[in-house]
Amino acid sequence: MSSRGVDDVRDGVELTNLDQPVFDGAGASKRELVDYLDAVAGRILPGLAGRPLSVIRARPGQAPFMQKNLPKHAPDWIASTASWAETSQREVRYALCDDRRTLLWFANQRAIEYHPTLLAGGATCSTELVLDLDPPEGGPFPHVVAAAHLVREALAAVGLQAAVKTSGAKGLHLFVPLAEPVEIVDAFAATRALAARAAALGPDVATTAFIRADRGERVFLDPTRAGGATLVAAYSPRARPGLPVSFPVSWDELDAITPGDFTVRTAPERLGDADPWRDRMPPPSPVPGGLVEEGHTIPVPRVQAMHEGKRRKRAAARAQAEKDSP
Repeated sequence: MSSRGVDDVRDGVELTNLDQPVFDGAGASKRELVDYLDAVAGRILPGLAGRPLSVIRARPGQAPFMQKNLPKHAPDWIASTASWAETSQREVRYALCDDRRTLLWFANQRAIEYHPTLLAGGATCSTELVLDLDPPEGGPFPHVVAAAHLVREALAAVGLQAAVKTSGAKGLHLFVPLAEPVEIVDAFAATRALAARAAALGPDVATTAFIRADRGERVFLDPTRAGGATLVAAYSPRARPGLPVSFPVSWDELDAITPGDFTVRTAPERLGDADPWRDRMPPPSPVPGGLVEEGHTIPVPRVQAMHEGKRRKRAAARAQAEKDSP
């Protein structure tokens, strides 16, 4: 090791401090993170290339944090794209992780999680429908699996199929490839319709309630993953103890696995030379027009939740005023 702390050089990228923990409590070293990402580079990069990228990084002695802007100290060979962020009212310069060299640079920066947008840079239409299944805090994983089967049933009813992967945390992600790109508003609408249909099949298991307090113990079928939304990439580690991985699984094995089965230590052996996310992706299908029309009759969740929150706040204020009045 040199005085600069360089432990290795791969593809021209100097890798430093590899024997340190990735972050406090990670239960894994930076070397394990780097080695894992290098091992799956050919499989994770297709889901990252050309898509504005946000990452979750860590620094020694600090908790993991989200990074959207490409740092000013980043090498000039890293591709990037700029876009306007409405929420923060500023321009964000996103990295494009198009090759192994860039992935290794991010790994050396302790970038643990990789969250690309669901649209490639410059695209204006969606090429997939995505459902994010999110259980309540502490909810058992079999409940998420049960909700996934409901979504699969709703998809089959309209001639659609999905690939499934663990989120790497506590949920599941379902991807439906589309034969023809659809307008983003129509992708949102179709996803809302599918989520509503699935929840109706098992109202005690799943819900589309955007307000967390309204979900109870049910799994939330999130229909808001389209357009410029981000989602953790297949094969990405997660910033949790043991560094679990977002991992593709087959429908047949879904009932027998847990998210903790897939980590940076176990995933490479399970994968071998295979790329199950690519190989298990079903053939692209057209979106049934009726599904889009149905979805447009369903309120947009965030807008509906905002109005409902204001209504509840007004009702609470009135109730308090009545209570306080003589």
